[in-house]
Amino acid sequence: MPAKSKAQQKAAGAALAAKRGDMPTKRLQGASKSMAKSMTEKELEEFASTKRDNLLDKKSG
Repeated sequence: MPAKSKAQQKAAGAALAAKRGDMPTKRLQGASKSMAKSMTEKELEEFASTKRDNLLDKKSG
C-alpha cells in the first residue's frame, strides 16, 4: 500500500529506521511511533518507498 502523503511517507521512514535498529525507538513521536508498533518491516518499506512526485504534503481528513 503506497503512502498517501509526504508526511505519512516520512513517518514510515522513521519507523522503519527504528525497526531496523538504525535509530533509537525512544526518538519516535506521534504517527511514526504507532507505525513502528503496528506495522511489519515489509509494510513500512512499501510506505517509505512511495514516489514523492504526486504526493500531498499532508493527508486531509
